[in-house]
Amino acid sequence: MNPPRRALIINADDLGYDPAVTRGILRAMQEGIVSSATLMVNTPYSGTAAREARGLSLGLHFNLSQGLPVWAAFPSRFLRNGAFSEPLAQHLTPDVVEAEALAQLERLDALLGRPATHVDVHKRLHRHPGVLEGLARAARAALLPVRSMDADMRRALRALGVPTNDHFIGGAGAEAYWTLERLEQHLATLPEEGVTELMCHPGHTPEVVKSGYARQREVELATFLHPRARMALTRLGLKPTDFRVLTGAG
Repeated sequence: MNPPRRALIINADDLGYDPAVTRGILRAMQEGIVSSATLMVNTPYSGTAAREARGLSLGLHFNLSQGLPVWAAFPSRFLRNGAFSEPLAQHLTPDVVEAEALAQLERLDALLGRPATHVDVHKRLHRHPGVLEGLARAARAALLPVRSMDADMRRALRALGVPTNDHFIGGAGAEAYWTLERLEQHLATLPEEGVTELMCHPGHTPEVVKSGYARQREVELATFLHPRARMALTRLGLKPTDFRVLTGAG
């Protein structure tokens, strides 16, 4: 199946990161315009998030930067005090990444009772070649798309036989990325062809986990719930979809 001439995926990262973040993401999907989310499967809140999100379009938010590995044989030399460490994760070998990705995908299947729609990566660690290669191997075996954030990553994934989005918009920093004004501006200038992923981080301020992106999530949540956001999509004749548009699955 060929993807449509133009499609938009609005994906919320970090489902399962923190209970308050999860509640906000679910609101953004159920009441707002967010059409997809990615679930972290190795946190204390993953199981509850998966139960509360049943029936929604969910991929894997592949996590190598915090928490415990899912793969039982994960090498201890890449861990700090038994847990993931973002600085160490940058040096993972493709074989280790592949095994952990397959283990996390298997856990997601068990939590949701169905496969992921796609995979993206917490803290964008697939910018590192070893992580990208290992993840691509796992995604290819599972027949799943992977998020690409730039042209180089897009070319690398496609060379490895992995479907990916044609365009990418999104970010996170000291200020909330998705204000209503910025969303309206980007929607008005979407590429005329291809699949665009709009990455976002809506949510309520984390109540358990310490995060540098905290109150910013409340701003994003208000953006994706605002009636003007839906009106902007209506003017474009766009209904946001999920990554299955790239594979014809579901």
